[in-house]
Amino acid sequence: MDRRKFILTAPLALAACGAPRVWAPDEFVAAKAYSHPGPKSLTLFTMKNTGSDNGAHTGLMINASQRVLFDPAGTFGHPSIPERNDVHFGITPRIEQFYISYHSRITYYTLIQYVEVSPETAELAMRLVMENGPTPKSLCTTHTSRILAQLPGFGFIRTTIFPNNLADQFARVPGVQTSEYRETDSDDKSVAAAQIDRAIRTGQ
Repeated sequence: MDRRKFILTAPLALAACGAPRVWAPDEFVAAKAYSHPGPKSLTLFTMKNTGSDNGAHTGLMINASQRVLFDPAGTFGHPSIPERNDVHFGITPRIEQFYISYHSRITYYTLIQYVEVSPETAELAMRLVMENGPTPKSLCTTHTSRILAQLPGFGFIRTTIFPNNLADQFARVPGVQTSEYRETDSDDKSVAAAQIDRAIRTGQ
């Protein structure tokens, strides 16, 4: 499958950016839990406009005792991926790629900042995002920056509403590895969502 075209749609939970309460059952979360090999880490995702380079959205992936994705006030989702108030569970490499691809298109690209952290820091980050509750519209970066500031080694981070500002602050953490992901498909997220839904349902 052309990876430039598998981003998430209609059957995907394309909820409006608000603060709805979502709570997947314990059995569903436990069944989908995914423990990723390798170092414990944090990955900050910043979605940027390809024309202006302005940041539009922030997400945070946490590799702790299990790997979860904090997508505050986001529209990413699928019935096969358990979610509890902006925290998605079972983030395998395949689901991670779906998330990145969902946000990357002709008008936006994804800045990816990865840093290794201690197991204790990773566990604290996971606990904080799970306790955060649903994030109101437009506060994705505000909530993410507040959570990061509570972690050892990240205390210098100041609360901000601007995705680019948080990315710039995060870049100051020692050992951060930065990359970009770009696609050239349609700006219509529903098309991307439909393609990812089809990929999930068919096991592609």
